Amino acid sequence: MIVIFRMHFLWLVLFLSGCAVNPATGEQSFTLFMSPAEEQRIGAQEHSKILDRFGGVYDDVNVTGYVAELGGRLSANARVQNTQFRFTVLNSPEVNAFALPGGYVYVTRGLIAIANSEAELAGVIAHEIGHVAARHNAERYSRAVVASLGAAILGAVTNTQIGQFANLGSELYLASFSREQEFQADSLGVRYLRSTGYAPSGMASFLKTLNAEAALQAKLMDASAGDLGSNMFATHPRTLDRVERAIAEAGGAQGVVRREELLNVVAGLLYGDDPAQGVIRARSFIHPDFRFRFDAPQGFRLFNTNEAVLARDSSGAAIIFDSAGRQTHPDPFVYLRDIWAYGTRLDDLQRIEINGMEAATGTTQIQGKIGDYSGRLDARLVAIQFGPREIYRFMFLNPPGRSRSLRDPFRRVTFSFRRLSEQEANDVVPLTIEILRVGPRDTVQSLASGLPFEDFQIDRFLVLNGLQPGEFLSPGTRIKIIAE
Repeated sequence: MIVIFRMHFLWLVLFLSGCAVNPATGEQSFTLFMSPAEEQRIGAQEHSKILDRFGGVYDDVNVTGYVAELGGRLSANARVQNTQFRFTVLNSPEVNAFALPGGYVYVTRGLIAIANSEAELAGVIAHEIGHVAARHNAERYSRAVVASLGAAILGAVTNTQIGQFANLGSELYLASFSREQEFQADSLGVRYLRSTGYAPSGMASFLKTLNAEAALQAKLMDASAGDLGSNMFATHPRTLDRVERAIAEAGGAQGVVRREELLNVVAGLLYGDDPAQGVIRARSFIHPDFRFRFDAPQGFRLFNTNEAVLARDSSGAAIIFDSAGRQTHPDPFVYLRDIWAYGTRLDDLQRIEINGMEAATGTTQIQGKIGDYSGRLDARLVAIQFGPREIYRFMFLNPPGRSRSLRDPFRRVTFSFRRLSEQEANDVVPLTIEILRVGPRDTVQSLASGLPFEDFQIDRFLVLNGLQPGEFLSPGTRIKIIAE
């Protein structure tokens, strides 16, 4: 009972000493373990890590300058004390936006691509400014520290232990906020939109587009929208009724929309993968800078991530492709046996040759989960010597009952890996957004059929243009398409 009392007493002392009224919200917030100066230091420290994780800064001054100017006007009206805001467009096809402590606000080019008015994009940025103004990261961090201190209350709490929490890194700041914090950020964001002259309705209309985008990604992944870790809703659990409530409480949705201005900026915007990070074309992954390609089997869908290229089918089989890095053994057989699969029993271990490149392969079994399947998985590992000290890797995974039927398709993937000629590499061009005017005979179906994708063309077109199923296009209206 003494220990329990002491723990509750510690919580009470920390809560009372750490609570202060936030001028932005007019409410008390618990930010004991992160001062405004510390927020600035952490934001600056984590900024480069965010750039590394999300493809760096998008290299288009028209887009980055537009977002910086828009964010500057919104933040000026927010009047957040002791905060110098910095707005960055990330070169990532993901649909995401977030803020670090200290006023570092990020939007991805993937998010800008599906915005359909300046008011919608302003709503996203204003929402992130709201998180900064409310000091939600400082609140989350301080509560995480207190929870950890409570768990360690029987031991000696030292400055070193407290200092360990400063190393939590960007993962903490990219984690999801509570629904209450999201509503508070929406309420503040609506206030900033209105004071800058924008229609807060853009916040609600863009949330509908985000819902449609999440549903589309669920179809692409053969998963439910709630299972998508990269979905923006994983970090921003918002609902339309709460956004509309925030708009109503702020006095309505009047203001400018500026759709044409946004369309002028996104014309020519890079869409999907940046060729510098490799591109997916149908069932092929092509990397023009590193000069290689391979093809996924029929029925598999490819996904390009920062860590690896993934392919998956709907029946519990997957392919993982990545690089072993340059600091490894140059012999793929030795690398596979003694480094990659060290301590694992490998069967059928052998040297092979893949389009003139030395390689090695072997099989094993692991515990894992793919989609709805969880349990034992058959795994085939392939290591390919691409350069003097450069090895690329395939890992083929499937439930044991599918090994025989997948043997030949997986083998074809392995032997589809090849080098690209200089001309082939130069022929790879990025996908970009183009703006067209709807003609008298154009329909959603006719325009969607021209998109450079094999499936879900109508869904992609609707999301790209913020349209609802069954909505008609008015002749003369400007719309977005994707072109090579």
